[in-house]
Amino acid sequence: MVTSLVSRSVLCGLTLLLWSGTARAQDGRDWLARVAEAVCPLETLSGFDAQTALPGTWMLREEAWPDPVAPRRVRVTLATPDAGELRLEQRVVNGRPFQFRMAWYAPGPEGPEPAMQAIADGSCIVQSARAIRAGEGAYRYLDQLDGDLATLRWTETLQAPWPEGRDPGGPRVAFVDSGLAYDLPLFRDQLARDEIGRPLGYDFWDLDPYPYDGDVARGAFFPIRHGTTVASVFVREAPGAAMIPYRYPRPDMARLGAALTEAHAAGARIVAMPLGSRRLEDWTRFLEVLEARDMLAIVSAGNDGVDIDARPIYPAALASEHVITVTSADGFGRLATGSNWGAAHVDLMLPAENLEITDFRGAKGVASGSSYAVPRLAALAARILAAEPGLSAAELRTRIFARAVPSPFERAGVLAVGWIADPLQD
Repeated sequence: MVTSLVSRSVLCGLTLLLWSGTARAQDGRDWLARVAEAVCPLETLSGFDAQTALPGTWMLREEAWPDPVAPRRVRVTLATPDAGELRLEQRVVNGRPFQFRMAWYAPGPEGPEPAMQAIADGSCIVQSARAIRAGEGAYRYLDQLDGDLATLRWTETLQAPWPEGRDPGGPRVAFVDSGLAYDLPLFRDQLARDEIGRPLGYDFWDLDPYPYDGDVARGAFFPIRHGTTVASVFVREAPGAAMIPYRYPRPDMARLGAALTEAHAAGARIVAMPLGSRRLEDWTRFLEVLEARDMLAIVSAGNDGVDIDARPIYPAALASEHVITVTSADGFGRLATGSNWGAAHVDLMLPAENLEITDFRGAKGVASGSSYAVPRLAALAARILAAEPGLSAAELRTRIFARAVPSPFERAGVLAVGWIADPLQD
């Protein structure tokens, strides 16, 4: 029995999805129709028995009650007879519904796969939708649709084949992030390649050979694109270095060990990692491999506006000579607003505010934060290593620290080492 507080308004949105005339949901439309017909007459889903109202093998798979933190959310997941899923979500503010989300997950070889999501307002009028579709070969796309679920607004790339290009031949740097839009012209000749010209890299999230930019932790239909903007700073400041992109393994962070092992085997001596978590156990295997392979990791302090000595974020707070933790400063050497600090665990500040970046679409923009201090320092490390390729990780770290000085404008107790006013000065 479904006993949630989801009102019939949620399912009226499903009816709109069905009646829009779109064929994009494919056979998922049939399930939406059957659910809408069965439950829309009800004032709430309380008392609704999916198996009785919808003959077959329908069942309630999951139910989430309202979250005490606004906006309140109520979720219901129904398993369809063909092993797909319908996921319904109602969002409430001040006791009134303001948004409904209805998603169809199609049957796949390893479980339900995201196919389409419609978003309706508090009056149950569909405003937009997103549909995931496969293209030729390795291509996958995310289509943004109008409220009619037929008019295409724009298309984003979710996955692409590797591009042709050349290996720049310089020091190899592993980038562990949300992935990379490696098909952009900006990166095609900046990728490390094997002996037959095939780019190196891997998606340790989806476990496939295409680490395309997209963190889907907040939902498959709303990927966060972080890796491309960060990497665009690196290739501008270290044009002779070769990148190896890895999409980080959010489903199982123990895979970080495998990522570093593969990066080392590919010749990477430097690891750039502008991400983190508060779970120390996520980073145990990462640190073991990093130290065993004599690699140097450059990691971000984070952007929570806190002292990470008191409130640790990892890997920034790892005590290791194989880790350099960086944060963002303005051009005068003052800690940037919102950037983390720590007299014990944050080694360096670099100017990383309002930097020019290129996003996953190839569009220019500006970005700020400790994430963007990482590629600046990684570029400096790559240039030092190009000049002195025999340096160990400890020696490379020493060379970098030798460039740091006390900031004339920052209070004591912020950094362990100092700030580098111009990381481009060789």
